[in-house]
Amino acid sequence: MKEKQIAIPVRPEEADDIRVTLELDNGEVECEILTIFEAGGRDYIALMPLNPDGTENEEGEVYLYRYAEDAEGLPQIDIIDDDAEYEVAADRFDEFLDENLYEEMDEEEE
Repeated sequence: MKEKQIAIPVRPEEADDIRVTLELDNGEVECEILTIFEAGGRDYIALMPLNPDGTENEEGEVYLYRYAEDAEGLPQIDIIDDDAEYEVAADRFDEFLDENLYEEMDEEEE
């Protein structure tokens, strides 16, 4: 896998409409942006790989990458190769999922 991937510029509110194509060792994978979030003083992006037909994968697999913007404002994603950093990002992403689950439950009750 390449060390850095260039992503399409996106604001968090636009994330649902944008796809990112990753070049992995076993070929290209199109991903849906789930969220861009902060953890431990850094920004991260959560990507869900899509099936070849563009539907969500049934395993619930998610890729986490470090997220930043270069000097021109173009987003870049980098692999997280430090286990401790990955744990910080994964824990925050789990919190995000829990928060959204509770929000959805509250909306259904209203």
